[in-house]
Amino acid sequence: MRYDKLVRDRIPGIIMAKGESCTTHIADEAEYETKLFEKLREEAEELVRDKSIGEIADVLEVIDAIAALKGFSQEEIGAVKRKKLEERGGFSGRIVLEES
Repeated sequence: MRYDKLVRDRIPGIIMAKGESCTTHIADEAEYETKLFEKLREEAEELVRDKSIGEIADVLEVIDAIAALKGFSQEEIGAVKRKKLEERGGFSGRIVLEES
């Protein structure tokens, strides 16, 4: 079966431990970025369907990888997040804008 998608680092070893074979390659930076955003879309769609803590963890894992690729630290992201929360609020109010 052909996948052509980014997988977690231990997946090839897991496949081979089951006695199966797989073919892989290491993505260059451009391909890695493209594949990360494809993986984010895939994981977000799974989260919409499943809504489990495992799916939330998968989305966050991909977000962390994108942040690392872009050179953003968790501290920087937290600061931007806090600033946006301060200026625009969060989502805990459950406000749905119907018209503007």
